[in-house]
Amino acid sequence: MVNGLVAKAAGAVATGFVGAAAYDGVKRLVRSAAIRSATVTVTSWGLRGVRAAETGAEKVRLVSADIVSEARARIGEEAPAPGATNGHGHKH
Repeated sequence: MVNGLVAKAAGAVATGFVGAAAYDGVKRLVRSAAIRSATVTVTSWGLRGVRAAETGAEKVRLVSADIVSEARARIGEEAPAPGATNGHGHKH
């Protein structure tokens, strides 16, 4: 019975030691300049991608506004001035 208790305690201590060592290793790795540099690089790629997507979305918005404006002109309808709307159909 005592042997079983000692074996379980030794296993728990060993598991705790391995866990602490792994935690310290990960902590050191995160603090290293290589990981930080890689993280900054990946983040800069992400920012570039976001900027490219925003630019593309703005181009699509402008092109679609031009198309709607041209279509209104073809049917003889004047496009409303920016900000001069008559509301959106309901009261607040």
